[in-house]
Amino acid sequence: MRKSDFNYSLPPELVAQYPASPRSASRLLHLDGANGACRDMKFADLPALLRAGDLLVFNDTRVIPARLLGHKDSGGRIEVLVERLLDAHRVLAQVRSSKPLRPGQKLFLDGGATAVAQGREGEFQVLTFDTETPVTEILDRIGHVPLPPYIARVDEGADRERYQTVYARHRGAVAAPTAGLHFDEAMLGRLKEMGVDSAFVTLHVGAGTFQPLRVDDIREHRMHAEYLRVLPEACDRINAAKKEGRRVVAVGTTVVRALETAARDGRVNVYEGETDIFIYPGYRFQIVDALLTNFHLPGSTLLMLVCAFGGMENVLQAYRHAVECKYRFYSYGDAMFVTRAQA
Repeated sequence: MRKSDFNYSLPPELVAQYPASPRSASRLLHLDGANGACRDMKFADLPALLRAGDLLVFNDTRVIPARLLGHKDSGGRIEVLVERLLDAHRVLAQVRSSKPLRPGQKLFLDGGATAVAQGREGEFQVLTFDTETPVTEILDRIGHVPLPPYIARVDEGADRERYQTVYARHRGAVAAPTAGLHFDEAMLGRLKEMGVDSAFVTLHVGAGTFQPLRVDDIREHRMHAEYLRVLPEACDRINAAKKEGRRVVAVGTTVVRALETAARDGRVNVYEGETDIFIYPGYRFQIVDALLTNFHLPGSTLLMLVCAFGGMENVLQAYRHAVECKYRFYSYGDAMFVTRAQA
């Protein structure tokens, strides 16, 4: 199976540069994985696709202002994208600069903070912030919202709130779990009133989610590792739903990866650690029955996951339909509701 098998043509003007307002104003494409049928809907119609007893599983990670600008002690400009918080004063980060950093080199960040390069860890740099102030406070003060590279504008004040789910709790992501961006408190309230249950997991989305595959044979690809935590309460809710024959609906591909990582023999287990699970066509799902997701980049691992879930031809045909109908694509774009393809 080749990366090129997951390509599709997308006019640039369909890449959403701003989110819909209000959150629930996005469009929703319903794909029936059993037969490939598509239906054009609005996100406000989501309750019509759900039923009492369904369990929605959300990723409650919170995006940090992870993009920093500044210069090296030698004067060269740098751009820092924090990948992960290591502790109160150290981060793992991608650093763009004209020349590689040297261990011990000092970075002067716009806004008044300094950091010291400690050395490489794989493709990342370990940086220590030269202050007693916790790094989270420094990021809140001088950091920029790390908008994806296909959003061709600088971040604005409104992005601090809008590139964040309304239920975000645990800081650590550098990219939003974008399927959740469509939910507002009113929608969550409607679903609760109709008897739809909910559970939460935490997967801190890393910048690697935007990295292109560098191999053509997708079996040779190695996923970046991301932090995942699945607590006992979520396990109890999910396993009860499976036992009782109720549907488990993943809100986003990150939730699919979280649940399938923690699954053993059709049950979800408590999990804390890293996940680098790569799901592509041929994968046998254990937990998830339906998926709410945004539209993803051609040739991306996220599109491959959706193809594995809804059927490759079904999903690619749905994408062609979405392009023809001028849906809005990617992080700030519209959504899909996909039921699982028949095995």
